[in-house]
Amino acid sequence: MERILNCLVIDDDREVNALVCEMVEQTEFLKLAGNFFSAGAAIPTLQQEKVDLLILDINLPGIDGVTFAGTLKLNGSGNSPKVVLISGSREYALDGYKVDALDYLVKPFAYEDFYRAACKALTISTAKAETTPKTDHLFLKVEHELIRVNIPDICYVESAKDYVRVVTGEKVTTALSTLKAMEEQLAGHGFLKVHRSFIINPDKVESIQHLTVKFGKTIIPVTEQYREAFRARFAAWL
Repeated sequence: MERILNCLVIDDDREVNALVCEMVEQTEFLKLAGNFFSAGAAIPTLQQEKVDLLILDINLPGIDGVTFAGTLKLNGSGNSPKVVLISGSREYALDGYKVDALDYLVKPFAYEDFYRAACKALTISTAKAETTPKTDHLFLKVEHELIRVNIPDICYVESAKDYVRVVTGEKVTTALSTLKAMEEQLAGHGFLKVHRSFIINPDKVESIQHLTVKFGKTIIPVTEQYREAFRARFAAWL
C-alpha cells in the first residue's frame, strides 16, 4: 500500500496558494493538511499534526520562508517535514541548501515540476519508514553500561558539553551523548527545543511564567530563537 504524505502549503499570494493546493489534491499520494498565508499561522498545525511535506514560499510577511525552514529543522530534528521552497526568483536558490530543502521551484511552475518534487519526498519518507522502528524507550550510555529510559517519563534533557543530563521525575541520569543526538532519538515523540541547551517534554511542564518553564525547582528559559514555536505549542496557556 502506497504511503500518503500529509502536505502543508504556505504562500501569501492567494492565487498561488490555491493553485498549489490544487496540485496537492491532484497528487494521489498527497493529502492536504492545511494551507496558510503566513508562517506563524501554520505553527499550531505543525506542532499538533504530523506533516510530511511543506510547500513553502520564501517571501512571506513576518518570518521569511528560509528562516522558518531553519527554525523547523532546529526544533523538529529528524521529525521535521521535508521542505520544497517556492519563489518568484532564482536568487534564493542557494539558501535552500542551507536548510536542506528538497527542491526549489520558481514561479510559475508546471504540475510536472511539482510532482517531481513530491516524488522525492515520497521516496525519502518510504525509505525512512522501512528502516526506522517505532520505540517508546531509549538506552543511555552511563560509564560502562547502558541504562534503559522510558521516553514518556523524560521531563527534560540538558546539554553538558560531551554529556547530557536526562531528568525523569526526581532522577537525573548523566549520559555520554550530545543534545543533537538526543534530538534525533526523541524525534516524533513531541519534545520541544526551547534553548540551545534544553529539550523539554511539554506533557511534563508544571508551570509557565514569563517565557520560562518549570519542572519542580528547575526553571528553564525559552530563548528568542525558539519562542514562536513555543508560543504556538502552549497557545492555550499563554
